[in-house]
Amino acid sequence: MAMARAELRTVTVRSSPLPRCVLSRLLPLLLSVSAIGAASAAPLKFGINYGQIANNLPQPTQVSGLLQSLNVNRVKLYDADPIVLTAFAGTGVEFIIGNDDLYNLTDARKARAWVAQHVQPFLPSTRITCITVGNEVLSGKDTTAMQSLLPAMQTVYQAVVALGLGGQVNVSTAHSVNILASSYPPSSGAFREELGQYIQPILNFHAEVGSPFLINAYPFFAYKASPGSVSLPYVLFEPNPGVVDPNTNLTYDNMLYAQIDAVYAAMEAMGHTDLTVRISETGWPSRGDEDEVGATVANAAAYNGNLMKRIAMGQGTPLKPHVPVDVFVFALFNEDMKPGATSERNYGLFYPNGTPVYSLGFFNGASFSPSPTYSSSSKLAITFQMAVVVLLASFSILHSAVPCRA
Repeated sequence: MAMARAELRTVTVRSSPLPRCVLSRLLPLLLSVSAIGAASAAPLKFGINYGQIANNLPQPTQVSGLLQSLNVNRVKLYDADPIVLTAFAGTGVEFIIGNDDLYNLTDARKARAWVAQHVQPFLPSTRITCITVGNEVLSGKDTTAMQSLLPAMQTVYQAVVALGLGGQVNVSTAHSVNILASSYPPSSGAFREELGQYIQPILNFHAEVGSPFLINAYPFFAYKASPGSVSLPYVLFEPNPGVVDPNTNLTYDNMLYAQIDAVYAAMEAMGHTDLTVRISETGWPSRGDEDEVGATVANAAAYNGNLMKRIAMGQGTPLKPHVPVDVFVFALFNEDMKPGATSERNYGLFYPNGTPVYSLGFFNGASFSPSPTYSSSSKLAITFQMAVVVLLASFSILHSAVPCRA
């Protein structure tokens, strides 16, 4: 129901100094107005990957309610599921969507048709801000796909621009950190030599269109491969002596930040200091096979919990201290149909029934009930109503029958 427009009147009020005791009662109430507004407008700073390789996941409308109750406003999909995108309409949640069909996307007509069907109809109600073309293509063995990657990215970007969406949607692709030949020390980061022919023009593309360089990085894999030589506190963001890069004298107290800076170094070696690295996937499994050392609930809670605390602080890496680390945590749910090792099915922060796999502190208010969506005007109206309540309480103090003591 729309609020009736407030009638404006000019009222002359004779002012007089307020007793200190009244001010002491009034000030906390007045401050609470701004506190209420601030609390309602502070989304968590990390994003979440919403994978759907499972047969027991909740309906997208329920997921929309869950994420809003968590105050998460950035989601990454691996496709462009119209049911999901429709379920999040009007929520303000920002989406990265994906398309792995490289061969068809190199065709300008087919790329434009895909954008027109899977992106354009959902804007602006659903905030689609990025399209990822392919996922970890360069760390695979399909050379045809590698050759098709950049042309597909270019064609999709051209389609986005042609449809008038260039100011809203950018285009990228997500790479495995394994495209690095060297990551230690971070300043010696370098891409694999055989991938240079693909990566160099992709970096040029990112610089031209202003899109981020996306990396999937999992310190868990490094620890699982060498638990005897890789420090567990170092990979879990827990207190440790750290590692000093001898070339820069920068100290790293965790592996993820070292991997990010290694990517920056590798890009600089190819002539690019004008790009931003974002972590499109990172996480830790809560369960694994017998040979998957470290895949435990305690370690998963430590990794994701400590990472989220650092993200909330706006922390940067040692090389880029003023550029806040930007991550999408993997993943929202455990996915029971993912192939491979047991760990692959146990990266979720939540079970499909909405129960947290472990406590992180951020998600105490989780709820599966679909949350209402509010426009900016309705949020303003709610804040106005809160202010009215506070002011009425203030006037009751002013007219209280309990006198102030001298």
